[in-house]
Amino acid sequence: MRSAPVPFAAVWQNDRPLYGLLALALFVGFFYQLGAVPLFDLDEGAFSQATREMFLRGDFVSTYLNGQPRYDKPILSYWLQAASVTAFGVNEFAFRLPSALAATGWTLLVFLFVRRVGDARRALLAALSMASSLAVTVIGKAATADALLNLLLAASLLSLYLHLLEGRRVWLYASAAATGLGFLTKGPVALVIPAGVSLLYCLSRGEWRAWLRLTADWRAWAVFLLIAAPWYVVQYLREGGDFLQSFLLRHNLGRFQRPLEGHGGGWWYYILVLLVGVLPYTTVLLRVLARSRRLFADPLARYLLIWFGLVFVLFSLAATKLPHYLIYGYTGLFVLMAPELEKPGPIGWLLLPQLLFLGLLLILPGLVEIALPRVRDELVRTQLEGLAFAPAYYALLAAALALTLYFMRERRVPPACKIIASGLLLVFLVSNQVLPTVAAVLQQPVKDAGLLARRYERAPVMWGVNLPSFSVYSGRIAERREPCPGDLVLTRSARLPMLGVHELLYHRHGIALARLPPARGDHEAAIPAPAAATCSANAEVAP
Repeated sequence: MRSAPVPFAAVWQNDRPLYGLLALALFVGFFYQLGAVPLFDLDEGAFSQATREMFLRGDFVSTYLNGQPRYDKPILSYWLQAASVTAFGVNEFAFRLPSALAATGWTLLVFLFVRRVGDARRALLAALSMASSLAVTVIGKAATADALLNLLLAASLLSLYLHLLEGRRVWLYASAAATGLGFLTKGPVALVIPAGVSLLYCLSRGEWRAWLRLTADWRAWAVFLLIAAPWYVVQYLREGGDFLQSFLLRHNLGRFQRPLEGHGGGWWYYILVLLVGVLPYTTVLLRVLARSRRLFADPLARYLLIWFGLVFVLFSLAATKLPHYLIYGYTGLFVLMAPELEKPGPIGWLLLPQLLFLGLLLILPGLVEIALPRVRDELVRTQLEGLAFAPAYYALLAAALALTLYFMRERRVPPACKIIASGLLLVFLVSNQVLPTVAAVLQQPVKDAGLLARRYERAPVMWGVNLPSFSVYSGRIAERREPCPGDLVLTRSARLPMLGVHELLYHRHGIALARLPPARGDHEAAIPAPAAATCSANAEVAP
């Protein structure tokens, strides 16, 4: 006689299957399709090329990008990329692997922390929601410093909370070590956020003396300085005041004073980023924020809310705005959302943000057609025209929409299971369809042009574009300058007539690779080459 099937709800209440689900989420969220699409410019291309140039120069202290000093970020993320490239070769997987490992460590760190201060089930739910949310998984697959910084910020702030809770100095020193590594990853932000959060938390509880005691601990400062200071000292001795001026004034303080590289936005910018970034958990987040006043009575919830609030306000006030800045405050939100996942509530509202986002992706081709006449930038318009949505794109999105609608009506599967499954589905779709579709237009032409440029002996130049991934794929240092006779030139297709006589080697989606004839005899007049000084090997960067 067969035994009756175990109800799915009963299976879900057992924690053991959730460990397997977490392993699946970590794979889909951070490793699936990791090397499947070309590097995205600017950031991925810039980090990867700067890492590659460390090998070319034999210099693993100072970073250079296309032959010019790169003072944007400190050294740690480059070292990790260099180690990965040494092990796996120069490819997209190797450049992105450190971020995937950092994001995995970040998720597991949250699991361990919540299990320590709460219980294993809440820890599993917090980790599962992190590893199946949109923004965390995107940044976890990016060849940049941000996944690593988020790991180290979480390590610093969670250790600091345990120190305040338990009074054990080992947690303070662990926080100092993580802060030192964070300072080596992205600079002052790794110190400002933990210091600000701990100060506001202690002030809110009338315990400002406790904050003074922890900041006055010389051993903690010694740990921080032993980790962070050596590279900065060596870099300053090698590069001088130019390094400090560019790194501290332009790339740190300057981001708060004026928009860098056109990355500005209104006061509402991070509200929209937040609502989209935590998908599919947007409704759960709104529940948490609606209860924030009551949650503030709990010490841990207060600490986590202050953490997110400080990051939100700090970067909303900054003139330079980028979506990944807000992720620095997401860790606490996922910890706060974990208990909300299993609370009863209307399942339709819970999955509505996911439904709307999938619907938006499904009608995206039509929206692109509507927007095209309004796009003035010729390169952007050409790229939008080149977007090709495969049948699999429509089929998978339609299936995802149907499954979401089914989840909204079905009553036997627990809500937490539904929304986590929805998150895994969303992350899969973004990795399997959305990013490859976008990359095919934005980055595949750059990669193809770079691989073609490898066949030529002369080093290429970039003119009117800033696409550092081209240097990665060409295997050369591609200067940004005015083209000269005999040059191999990567540029916008719209600029080709300005080159005069040239041989078109590659042309796709608004990106072109051309070769100019060498300067000799009558050809010189046909080539609008700039003055000889501009054509020297040390030419200044052109627009």
